[in-house]
Amino acid sequence: MSILIFIVSIVVLIVVHEFGHFVAAKLSKMRVDEFGLGYPPRAAVVGKIGRTILSLNWLPLGGFVKIFGEDPSTELGAGGAESDIPSKARDSFSSKTRLAQAIVLIAGIAMNLLFAFVLITSALIAGTPRALSENEIVGARNTELAIASVLPGTPAARAGLIPGDIILSAEDGHYAFSGANPVEFTKFVTNGKGNATIALSVRHERGKEETLFVRPVTGVVTSDPSRPALGVEVATIGVMPLSLFQAIPEGASLTWSAIKLTATGLLHFFSSIFTLSADFSQVAGPVGIVGIVGAEAAHGFGNLFSIMAIISINLALINLIPIPALDGGRLLFVIIESIIRRPIKASIARSVNSIGFIFLILLMLVVTAHDIFRIVG
Repeated sequence: MSILIFIVSIVVLIVVHEFGHFVAAKLSKMRVDEFGLGYPPRAAVVGKIGRTILSLNWLPLGGFVKIFGEDPSTELGAGGAESDIPSKARDSFSSKTRLAQAIVLIAGIAMNLLFAFVLITSALIAGTPRALSENEIVGARNTELAIASVLPGTPAARAGLIPGDIILSAEDGHYAFSGANPVEFTKFVTNGKGNATIALSVRHERGKEETLFVRPVTGVVTSDPSRPALGVEVATIGVMPLSLFQAIPEGASLTWSAIKLTATGLLHFFSSIFTLSADFSQVAGPVGIVGIVGAEAAHGFGNLFSIMAIISINLALINLIPIPALDGGRLLFVIIESIIRRPIKASIARSVNSIGFIFLILLMLVVTAHDIFRIVG
C-alpha cells in the first residue's frame, strides 16, 4: 500500500509541475505536441486537447510536456545538420521571446510551490499535528508534549533528549507527571527542588520509546537562576482543524517557512557534494520516501498532505538549480542566449544536458543505495 500511495503522490506532483509548463506554453502561443503521463515508451493515446496528444507511458514515475522547438534534437534536419525550421515557425519555443521562454520554464516550479501552499492549507483544515496555543489545547485532539528545543550543555542535552522527542510521562519517586500541559510539566520539574533524578519516558521521532534519567539543576534559566530546570523548551502539539479563513494565512506562512528551510538545506547539501563532504544519511531517495509517505498516510490525510507539500517544495527548488537537464539548467541557457544574443548550438546543448543527466542519475543511485543500507542496517 505504501508503494501505491507513493506512486500516486509522485504522479500527482509531477502532473502539477508539467501542467504549469503546459498552461504557460499555451498562453504564450507555443505549440504543445504532447502531454505525457509517465515516461516513454508510449502505452496509449487517451485523447487530445487541440493539437496536443494526451498519452499514457509505461514508466510511471514521471511525466513530460513536449513543446515544439524546445528540444535541441528537433532542430536537426533529416541529414543530421542543424536546421532553423523550428526557430522560424511562429508557434515554436525557440521563436518566442526569451522572457516567454523563461516564463514557461519557471511555470512548473511556480505550480509546485502553489500546490504546496494548497496542500498545507488543506492539511490545516483537515487537521494535522502542530504546535498549539494555550487557548487551542482544550479543543484539540491527540495532544502530546513535545520538546521544542534543548540548550547545549544542560542535563537534558547530556541525557540525550533532542527536539521532536515526545514526553510520555515522568516521575521522580515523589511526584508523577502525565499529560500535555507545558505549565504543569514545568511545575513538576520545579517541585523536585533539584534533588531528585527524574525518569522521563520519551518517544523519539522514529517511534522508539525509552526511559531517560535526568536531574534538574539551577542556573539554567537566566531569568530565574534559582529555579531547577532540565534545559528544554516544551510545547503542546495536537490536532486542531482550522477554518478556511484561518488556514489560508497560516498556510501561506508555513509554506514560506518550509521554502526557506528547504532552500537552505539544498544549498548546504549540493555545496557539500562539490567539497566531497556530503552527508547522504540526511537525505532520502525513492526508497526512503516510500516509507515516509506510507507512514504519514497511516495517520490521516492531514499528515499525507503535509509530506506531499514538502516533497512538492523539494521538487520545485531542485528543478530551479542550474544543472543541465533540469528547468534551472535550461533557464540558464535562456539567460546566456539573451546575453550573447544568439542561440546556443544544439550540439553543445545536447552534450551539456547529457552530462547533467548522468550526474543526476549517479546522485539518485547513491541516495537510493543509502536508503537501502539504512533499511537493512
